[in-house]
Amino acid sequence: MAALRQNLTGALRGSCPGARLQWQTLDQQFHALRLGGSSSSSSITAAAAKASTSTSTSRCMSTDAQNDSNSNTSGSQTEFRSIIASPENTLRIATHARPVPLSPSYFSRQPVFNDSYLTLQKLMRSYGNLPVIPAGQVERVAWNTLEDTRQTLGEHVKASDYAKCIELVKRLHAIHPTLKPEAVTAALQAFKRNVQPFSNVPNPIVVDKFGRALGVGRRKASVARAWVVEGTGEVQVNGKNLADAFGRVHDRESAVWPLRATARVDKYNVWALVEGGGTTGQAEALTLAIAKALMAHEPALKPALRRAGCVTRDPRRVERKKHGRVKARKMPTWVKR
Repeated sequence: MAALRQNLTGALRGSCPGARLQWQTLDQQFHALRLGGSSSSSSITAAAAKASTSTSTSRCMSTDAQNDSNSNTSGSQTEFRSIIASPENTLRIATHARPVPLSPSYFSRQPVFNDSYLTLQKLMRSYGNLPVIPAGQVERVAWNTLEDTRQTLGEHVKASDYAKCIELVKRLHAIHPTLKPEAVTAALQAFKRNVQPFSNVPNPIVVDKFGRALGVGRRKASVARAWVVEGTGEVQVNGKNLADAFGRVHDRESAVWPLRATARVDKYNVWALVEGGGTTGQAEALTLAIAKALMAHEPALKPALRRAGCVTRDPRRVERKKHGRVKARKMPTWVKR
């Protein structure tokens, strides 16, 4: 059996032009082994001897057979080259190739934000040495908040990562405007809000040809419009005098507080229309309206009115009641039994 295995290995390793004859002989040998699996070892020895004889015969073929095989091989190579050179067999790119992502952050959890952050870091390394202007002279810009960024990008950006990103944005924004590159300006534009509240300029209040200045004020759900004109100190609210319009003394004082704070009670007449809300909200809305109209007549009174608290609109509102509580925050009384 060992001799047969050695002879078969030698036949497989042999290289000669008559390899087809070898494979046919080997097929016959294996077929004989399958059919005669129960035969004696003498038949196996004879098959091995026959295989060795055929192998030696194939290796000792004449030079004429070798030349014929070489000519056949050269002919097949020429035919293959002609097929490759034909225009209809041009090479094509495989359609199943895996596409390569454009960004290295493609496989991260937040690729768009990471690309923006890497862009800011690259700009900081390139232009971080440019001169900056003082903090008080930097243009005020409203940047996107964390929630706005999450909704716009559709990614769950971490608060710590966004804080680092905004810090880079503010540092690049502080570069002197005359030296700021266009690449920095384009990168910062993606972090700006669509509406800039700091660029909104209120329309100036003017005095009309009748000497009247119109001021509008709001407080809670109340809206007040006040016309202020030079006079003797008369005040009418919705066609009523001040005492009839507001029953509480505190509301009367609040309504004319801008005139009292600037000592102009007897120098201007006020005619006002108020609507919405309660008496307290209407009185405080009238305070803001009269202050705006008064500044149209005398702009120099603005510092005094600001110190008196008549210029800034009060944004406070009543907090809503919560379920399970008596009011907005009051809890029900705890009863032990």
